[in-house]
Amino acid sequence: MPKYEQFNLPDLAEGLVDAEIIKWLVSPGDTVTLNQPIVEVETAKALTEIPSPYAGQISKLHGDEGTTVDVGQPLVTFDLDPDGSAPAEVAEEEEDTKVLVGYGPKKVSTKRRARKPSGSAPAAAQPAPVAEPARPVPAQAPAPQPPKAEPPAPAPAPALTATPQRIAVLAKPPVRKLAKDLGVDLTTITGTGPSGSITRDDVQSATTQAAAQASPSVKAHQGLNAAPVGGEERIPIKGVRKLTAQNMSHSAFTAPHVTEFLQLDVTATMEAVARLKTLPNFDGVKVSPLLLVAKAMLLAAKRHPMINSSWDEAAQEIVVKHYVNLGIAAATPRGLIVPNVKNAESLSLRELAEALNALTATAREGKTPPADMSGGTMTITNVGVFGVDTGTPILPPGESAILAFGAVRDLPWVHEGQVVPRKVTTLSLSFDHRIVDGELGSKFLADVGAFLADPGTRLLAWSLGSRTS
Repeated sequence: MPKYEQFNLPDLAEGLVDAEIIKWLVSPGDTVTLNQPIVEVETAKALTEIPSPYAGQISKLHGDEGTTVDVGQPLVTFDLDPDGSAPAEVAEEEEDTKVLVGYGPKKVSTKRRARKPSGSAPAAAQPAPVAEPARPVPAQAPAPQPPKAEPPAPAPAPALTATPQRIAVLAKPPVRKLAKDLGVDLTTITGTGPSGSITRDDVQSATTQAAAQASPSVKAHQGLNAAPVGGEERIPIKGVRKLTAQNMSHSAFTAPHVTEFLQLDVTATMEAVARLKTLPNFDGVKVSPLLLVAKAMLLAAKRHPMINSSWDEAAQEIVVKHYVNLGIAAATPRGLIVPNVKNAESLSLRELAEALNALTATAREGKTPPADMSGGTMTITNVGVFGVDTGTPILPPGESAILAFGAVRDLPWVHEGQVVPRKVTTLSLSFDHRIVDGELGSKFLADVGAFLADPGTRLLAWSLGSRTS
């Protein structure tokens, strides 16, 4: 006898309320083992694989790929006894379930009622016919004739027609909200999901079809008042993009931002990068200018500790941090994320290079764990990789400084009294003006620039110990 257990979406990280199903790794009928990955979901912080809390057979998947499921809502139903070897009278989960993610499923006891004797069955089936004599429509008809009067009765017909329409619209709350936002009537859509349910793709397809049907009239009446024929695309705000938007809006309107700029000759930095690539200590490690920019920021932060701090509004205190969790803004297909290297100030140059490489590779794959995106203290955004000279970056929440590293270009530059082509870039530093005043911000940016102008000399001059090389 089947023994069903329903597994709800667990709380994957503190503060998260839902997750989007990205890819199912199993199908109904598949046999799974304990802790086998069954689904890949995306939260507002990361892409996560959820392991199976049971060993058994997949009975039902509660959601299509691309749909959003709230924490605590059904995700998968398992059949723990597909072969019928468990006792039939009581299906109850008694053993502890080991789960790798979140709190796991709650224990549920499912007991079957004993069937009543067959003699009592007709009595239970009587309520439907009993309701018929209550109809007052054929008042003049004799008692035995109400069944014949049912077909012409006009009053019940509308109610019977309206009720099935409501029941037929099977769609989850996120899909209903999307339809409402797009102005789509769900009763006009044929669902392609399980049991005929309407999915996000169904709603978006309906929007596209409506636009396509409108296009002939647009073409027929083109003129001064013709509507655009290119159409529109609506992208749901969710996951990483949604969290980033919330954080940036909060930061922009909470911390008073100031941005300063510095253009400088980084020829020596580019030469140092080329030399590092040839050293045996850096075999197998990718070395880029970003490595020396990160090192410059770490050294400058040690000289100016107040730059590495945060504003505690509740306590009315400035929290100065004597460690640096260095964030690196990374553009991914799912939006901008800012993972950080923990205790970056304690790493050697090779260790820092390895940490940066691992961080960016994981971010591109969309598998950055939530822990890597929390606790950042200061950040670098490398806009130069997109061919941009500079920008005015917005602070990640809780940080007081973010440095933008622009493109490195060959430009005419006055060097040793002559105008010659040099490698030139522009740095910009945004900071929280509640903590960092103009003097501190300027000194910090100048120190970063001084290091990049002559990395070797600055390393020796600042004498920061054996772990600086």
